[in-house]
Amino acid sequence: MYQFLVSFTVQPEHRDDFVRAAQKTARDSLANEPGSQRFEVLADEENPDLFYLNEVYADVDAFTAHAGGPYFAAFFAEASAYAQGPTWLMKGNLVGDQEAA
Repeated sequence: MYQFLVSFTVQPEHRDDFVRAAQKTARDSLANEPGSQRFEVLADEENPDLFYLNEVYADVDAFTAHAGGPYFAAFFAEASAYAQGPTWLMKGNLVGDQEAA
């Protein structure tokens, strides 16, 4: 299982836009990409302009397919106009996950 956590800093007037775009990407990815297992949109508890995406894929190949797909491209086409990121905070394979090895 391949997982990562990234952050985005969003212009204050576009917070709702970012959340909407990220949640749409989450719904579409989970519904249509077989290797997508979890996609969470989190708001920082102290900084209202900071958001996290916590994502889980079956393996790195499933993430690579996601990154090359239409939902990823559409999200970045929109969000790059008002959000800085992603900043990679964590990425890796679940320890003991034999399928990822």
